[in-house]
Amino acid sequence: MHPQLFTFQVPDFLSNLFNSQEITVYTYAVCIILGTVIASLYTKWRAKKDLAIIELSNSFFYIIFIAGFIGGKLFYYLEKPIYYIKNPHLLLDNFSGGFVFYGSFITIIPFVIWYLKKYRMPILPMLDILAITTLIVHSIGRLGCFFGGCCYGKPTNAFTGMIFPKTNGVHVHPSQLYEITALLLIMGILFYYKKKQQFSGQLFLLYISFYAISRAILELFRGDKRGYIINQYLSHSQLVALLMLIGASFFYLKLKTKNKLTFK
Repeated sequence: MHPQLFTFQVPDFLSNLFNSQEITVYTYAVCIILGTVIASLYTKWRAKKDLAIIELSNSFFYIIFIAGFIGGKLFYYLEKPIYYIKNPHLLLDNFSGGFVFYGSFITIIPFVIWYLKKYRMPILPMLDILAITTLIVHSIGRLGCFFGGCCYGKPTNAFTGMIFPKTNGVHVHPSQLYEITALLLIMGILFYYKKKQQFSGQLFLLYISFYAISRAILELFRGDKRGYIINQYLSHSQLVALLMLIGASFFYLKLKTKNKLTFK
């Protein structure tokens, strides 16, 4: 694994500012930034092509990034609150990894809806675009998890087993690669449905549903220390996935019914 991409020496006049003679660039952080850039370009392109939004302000992406960062970190800390209360200095270790995807997702959506309402942009069609956007960021981010050696799976004798820095020489499921595969498959499904989309918001709700199902299954392979609602049976992420699936199913049926009534 390559958790640290590279390290470079800083000039003397900057060493006092950073309180360090060198700066480490983490692979995880680079993957997150790379995914964000690619996803932003895709969002602007689709917004212009599909919704005639000529220029989508960069402030839109700043809000998403900040909300996602805060939510992802907050949910990560909440998985082991006692641990971080006892070790508050670890709260400042913000860039070496440690995010919860659902934390970012749940935090971002209200801000996105607020922004779209404020600037009078179509909410559901934009959420359909952001479904693909999220898959782009998430899949590249999970690649960062793989290189960082976090979010690994349980011990296995399967041919897919790999050794990670924290698994003490034991082969485990590369659950990060499993999730990347699932994300790319979901992306392919959404592009397929896009060609015969029935109503605005359909892609977004399908994304939530498909990912919730895949995440609940993938959690069965996870072997790193996880937070559980019911010890060893129901993780935090599985509970959130279940609630998201129920919510998405409700709104899917509601919008589908509304669409049928509109075209009668």
